[in-house]
Amino acid sequence: MNEQALNEKKAVILLSGGLDSATVVAMAKAQGYACYTMSFDYGQRHRAELNAAARVARDLGAIEHKVIGLNLDGMGGSALTDPSIDVPEGPSEGIPVTYVPARNTVFLSLALGWAEVLGARDIFIGVNAVDYSGYPDCRPEFVEAFERMANLATKAGVEGQGFTIQAPLQNMSKADIVKAGLAHGVDYSLTVSCYQANDEGQACGKCDSCRLRAEGFDAAGVSDPTRYF
Repeated sequence: MNEQALNEKKAVILLSGGLDSATVVAMAKAQGYACYTMSFDYGQRHRAELNAAARVARDLGAIEHKVIGLNLDGMGGSALTDPSIDVPEGPSEGIPVTYVPARNTVFLSLALGWAEVLGARDIFIGVNAVDYSGYPDCRPEFVEAFERMANLATKAGVEGQGFTIQAPLQNMSKADIVKAGLAHGVDYSLTVSCYQANDEGQACGKCDSCRLRAEGFDAAGVSDPTRYF
């Protein structure tokens, strides 16, 4: 490894292939980070988002894109991992059935491990607590608590080389996220947000994620490049 690689400012970024996480990669890149992106093949309903994540990572110049296999569908409990549970069409009351138990905790834990190996001190996640579905692991309290845990649970943290969990979209509206992404050169036609997209990445236009995305583009006054089936 050359001296430049040793001295570069690295970040591990959780990349789902959707609108929010693609925006976060572009933001991190604009801040001068060498971006290492991480996605998860966790038993979700479709692989279109993984294909989208690979496209986004390539387009935004990620140094390395890693896909980790998990078996969250073995536990079930979510419409995103259990095909016997229908994805709701329209707004839901309370925490919706598309919530995947402990998903962001698991994802951040694996990102933390990779960050420690890489010598990265920043981990980026695209959670949002404004225009979102109400998931408990998207709230600022969760992000702050995980950061404290990360610095207690790692060799790097104990030795004083602490980690920062960066959630730059936390308090942004979906419209503001779209505008920020476009300003940083995100090609949103590469992304897939739908909870039940088909193999070609076409969206249903009815699920909560599709609704939030469409409302965000509309509020931003920008055309949404989403393809629908």
